[in-house]
This record gives sequence, C-alpha cells and structure tokens, in this order.
Amino acid sequence: MYSLLFKLILTRLDPERAHHLAFAWIRRAARTRVLRTFLTAAFAPRSRYEALRTEAFGRTMHGPFGLAAGFDKNAIGIDGLTMMGFDHVEIGTVTAEPQPGNPQPRLFRLVKDRALVNRMGFNNEGSAAVAARLAARDAALGNKRSRTTVGVNIGKTKLTPESEAVADYVTSTERLAAHADYLVVNVSSPNTAGLRGLQAVGHLRPLLTAVREAADRAVTDRRVPLLVKIAPDLADEDIDAVADLAVELGLDGIIATNTAISRDGLSTDSATVEAIGAGGLSGAPLKARSLAVLRRLYARVGDRITLVGVGGVETAGDVWERILAGATLVQGYSAFIYQGPFWCSAIHRGLAERLKDSPYDTLAEAVGAGTRKAATR
Repeated sequence: MYSLLFKLILTRLDPERAHHLAFAWIRRAARTRVLRTFLTAAFAPRSRYEALRTEAFGRTMHGPFGLAAGFDKNAIGIDGLTMMGFDHVEIGTVTAEPQPGNPQPRLFRLVKDRALVNRMGFNNEGSAAVAARLAARDAALGNKRSRTTVGVNIGKTKLTPESEAVADYVTSTERLAAHADYLVVNVSSPNTAGLRGLQAVGHLRPLLTAVREAADRAVTDRRVPLLVKIAPDLADEDIDAVADLAVELGLDGIIATNTAISRDGLSTDSATVEAIGAGGLSGAPLKARSLAVLRRLYARVGDRITLVGVGGVETAGDVWERILAGATLVQGYSAFIYQGPFWCSAIHRGLAERLKDSPYDTLAEAVGAGTRKAATR
C-alpha cells in the first residue's frame, strides 16, 4: 500500500513538502494516546525482539537501529519517531544561531537510485530554541531520562567565519549537552561552505578538544559521550588520521558516513542529475563506500571506540553487514522515505532472524566479526 501511495501521491509532491506533511502526521498520531499505543504495537513490537537489546554510550537500547540526523532538525518529533520503531533518534543538525538554510528547492529524489540529493544548508531554529524544547520534554518526563536515546548533532552557523568556528560549536555545546545522550560534531556536510575543511586533523583537534571541555563544564553529573561524523569522500589516509585522532582524544565514537558529493554510478540520467545541481547524495548509492569506510575505521580502532554505520542502509541484511563490519549502532534515513512506516519493523524482524541463525549469542559478539575474520585471512 505504501508503494502505491508513494508512486501515486508522494512523488507528485515537492520532496520537502512531502517530508513536512508526513512528519506532521507522525507527530499528530503520537500525541493521541490510544493511537500511539496501537501504532507502536504495529510499527515497533519491541517485546518480540529482546535479543536485539544493545548497550552503547552507557545506555540500554531496544536495538541497534536508529534514525540519522536530518529528519528531525528541531527536536519536534522524537516520541513520534520512537513510535515508528527507531531505537535511537539523532536530532539536528543544530547550529548556534537560527538560520533558514539554502533557497528552495533544496531536496530532490532520485527514485531510480533509491536516493536523495539535499542542499538544505542546516536549516534549523538554533541551539537556544532547540535546547528549550528538549528541556521542556525532559521536564514533562518528570526529570527522568527518557527511554529513547537522543543524540544531538551540532554544526557551524553558515555566517560564522572559519576562524570563529570553535566558538560557534562551543556555544551550541553549552546549550545542548545537558539534553543529549550523546553529542555529535558534524564537520562533514557538503552544504555549508568550508565546513568539510574542519575534518583536517589540524582543525579538528582544537575543535573536538574545545567541545569536549565545554560539554564537561556544562554537565557535571555525567560524561556526555562525544562523536564526530565524517564524510564518505575522505581519502583513506585522512580516514586513518581521524581514527587516530579520535583514539588520542578519547572520543566515544565516529559516525560513518555523511552524504557524498560524488555522483558516480547513478542510474538516473545525467541530464536530470546535472539539473539538480550541488548537494549531498544519500541512499543506496552510498552503500559500498560507507561500508568500506566503516571497515577501515574498525580495522584501525577496534573496540576502543564505538562506531555508528550509516549510508545506503535499506534492509536488515544491510544492518547485519554493518554490525559484522564493526558498527555497534546503525542508522538510516533515505530508505524511510522509500519504504514507509513498516521499515523499522522489517529491519527488526530480519535482524533477529539473522542473529538467531548466526554463531553469535548477542549482537555485541557479532560487532566487527566480519572485519576480524577478513584480517586473519
């Protein structure tokens, strides 16, 4: 039914408008207790999959599969997305100052490739507004940590010059760290000029050091895990350098990977791709490269750092492959658009079947097993 709805209706809508419409439906459903209970049972029957429970960043999650940053930029629908079956939700990217993002249209579908191209430009309400919303949610939960693990992804305000980038990230950290189960420094989006230059170790070391110190000042009763998100377009030697830096600084994790600037291997005709123009490519075409980056990272850092695999994840088989490659957590986004509301349920069911048929008793035992075997051949 969803395939028919997508083909006949959603593809006729501007992708950004369709996103806002679908997300509004999710949020409305989550606000109605009876409907939320019914839909949670349909989309997220977690009691069936106890074997998928996952430990990461000091949290116990229902499973390893979460929603990547970009879908909920302003933390307006965390509970609705949990209702849809995501085991963790990463909000953002949030910048220190509110900004409208790039001019529309800025989100495009490549249906033949099961992919998206976006040049959103970190459109968000700013870290002060998002922090206030998260604080209100915390208060509504009775000052208890929600069962939903919430990651907060932060980036640089577009108008902030590179020379002031560290201070910009620090501002967001000071406002948001208290509400984050983990914090992600995004230096890999292709849609903010100069941002990817911050992935160079010479820039990245002082940035991550400053964010770590700011998080520790802002939150004194616990240590907020800190991750960095990298691009798939990095050269292998740069991936190694980031991995080594993460170990040196005691980072808690690396997310591999963000969207790509490459357009290689697409089935969509070149004229259509050229007409779309600049932006980050996500979805199925990233599958091979993001997996290769993940394997390289795990071979470099082993179990010293938690790895999060994202990029081209569509099926339970993809999630299982990322776990075997070294990911403790796996995220998706683009396939949610193409596969619809039962996507997470299918992921959980298929992942549980693969674990049952494997030689591993837990998902934790499977993490990196494929990469370790390949290294001993």
